Amino acid sequence: MNLNSIFQFLVPKDKKFFPLFEEASKNLTLLAETLHEAINVPKAEREDYFRKIEELEGKIEEITHSTHLELSRNFITPFDREDIHSLIKAIDNVADYMHGAASRMRLYQVEKITKSIRKLTEINLEACQLIGIAIKELKDLDGNHKKIADVCKKINKLESKADTVFDKAVADIFENETDAKNIIKYKEVLSALESASDKCKSVSNVLEQISVKHS
Repeated sequence: MNLNSIFQFLVPKDKKFFPLFEEASKNLTLLAETLHEAINVPKAEREDYFRKIEELEGKIEEITHSTHLELSRNFITPFDREDIHSLIKAIDNVADYMHGAASRMRLYQVEKITKSIRKLTEINLEACQLIGIAIKELKDLDGNHKKIADVCKKINKLESKADTVFDKAVADIFENETDAKNIIKYKEVLSALESASDKCKSVSNVLEQISVKHS
């Protein structure tokens, strides 16, 4: 048994941070699901979904704040304090950008949902679901390094896929769209969705970093 394993064995089981991580990732997945549902209904029916997205983003902000408070109150943490901060902040950033995409659709009154927007919301939903899986594996770092690494690889592949979808979508807009307002609208929405996938990769990087430190 290495020194890290001995230390982890002696430290009391965490009852504060893991529930916060799990609550944040659960709300993140729900936000991604709600956004995906919003783009698959007519424009007139989207308002309820947008309000729900706003509420979920607010909940994740509250969880982020609670995590920072717990960090200031607790000397013993399940892993490095900076990693706890980085992980909850990275999850919060994903929520911010998905909320940003929804806000732009709402503000710009986007009516037609393109295939690229649908594809990016699908990618982000899958990435958020994977984040939830990896978060649950953090509870047993000694036995779950490979599982976390495999999930992180999948998230990174999804981010690369999102980049390809985004680049092609922007090229198509500039080639086929003649209305300058529509070009701005769609590029803003697509940019927010693509940034959300980048932030999912940031979550993956933090998870991998935590896993490697405890291997």
